[in-house]
Amino acid sequence: MSTFLDLGVHKDFIKGLKELGIQNPTEIQEKTIPFLLENRSDFIGLAQTGTGKTAAFGLPILQQIDPKKDEVQALILSPTRELVQQIKKQLFKFTKYVDGKIFIEGVYGGEKIERQIKNLKRTTHIIVATPGRLIDLIERGEVDLKNIKTLVLDEADEMLSMGFKLDINRILKYTSGERNTWLFSATMPEEIKRIVKTYMNINAKRVEINPESLVNSNISHLYVKTTLKEKMDAIISFLEKRSTERGIIFCRTKAGARKLTAELQEEGFSVDVLEGDMKQIERDKVMRAFKNQNLQYLVSTDVAARGIDVRDLNFVVHHQLPEQLEYFTHRSGRTARAGKKGVSIAFILPNELEKIHQLQKQLHIKFVETTLK
Repeated sequence: MSTFLDLGVHKDFIKGLKELGIQNPTEIQEKTIPFLLENRSDFIGLAQTGTGKTAAFGLPILQQIDPKKDEVQALILSPTRELVQQIKKQLFKFTKYVDGKIFIEGVYGGEKIERQIKNLKRTTHIIVATPGRLIDLIERGEVDLKNIKTLVLDEADEMLSMGFKLDINRILKYTSGERNTWLFSATMPEEIKRIVKTYMNINAKRVEINPESLVNSNISHLYVKTTLKEKMDAIISFLEKRSTERGIIFCRTKAGARKLTAELQEEGFSVDVLEGDMKQIERDKVMRAFKNQNLQYLVSTDVAARGIDVRDLNFVVHHQLPEQLEYFTHRSGRTARAGKKGVSIAFILPNELEKIHQLQKQLHIKFVETTLK
């Protein structure tokens, strides 16, 4: 079992990690950190959320920052405001015992841009950003990225499926020069292969974390056959059986998510909704309530749930199966985090059985049919 010291991480950082309860490196950290510390080159990491990616790219970035230089030396792009805040907080905690002070700024939509501009006028070594807000800052001439050594695309597939393709291409063009690009993604759709081909070195190192287990092996996959008329009752009876547990229920459409939430609230469940049309302030309010356990369940659309990292979720319910294969991975991955076990259960109509077989084959997972009797 290797230690962080074996991987080449400085003692000062290890002290910070210990305090966070991070003792032993995860698989992605073992395969990534030594390479990124030793080599100034492009890198592709294929790994699910919850595998310890932030430390895998964060520690090498922090270790390569020169605190004496008052310039932005690294840029990390991430799909959602929640993830940006999370990465920023984690990197900050890693640096607690480090000599030179490393300054990290987070920029994202939903907060006054003037405030972020003011913050960026101070010394900043690392920027963690959502693509849209970063483009705004670039266009206003308020952010100087010409000295960046490293650009990280975190959760690249999520950023693309959220519609950031043009923004990412522009940022990659804008920052081209001496920088290295490190790309992390759970899946490799065509769009990402294109980015790799266009903007990254042909010999970029690739690290894949157990590609067979695209979906976390601590998750039990179940499905229940039902009819349109009985689906609502089936979901209610599932929730009643798990009355002390917490989970997320996924719907395909915003309207469907709102309707289901209203019906569950009417039945007396502690539940609220997250969907793409919500204002950031409403979204934050719901997320806060869910994180603080003032809400037991969350109903969400695929896009709205991006970047949600809530500990101890016992289950994920698929009110309908998702349109796209990779969404299934993202949805299921919200449960069974940090080594815990979880359940992913799909309520399907008889004609959707074929889709269950497809998912089994392509994601190498085993579904078990269950009844709620």
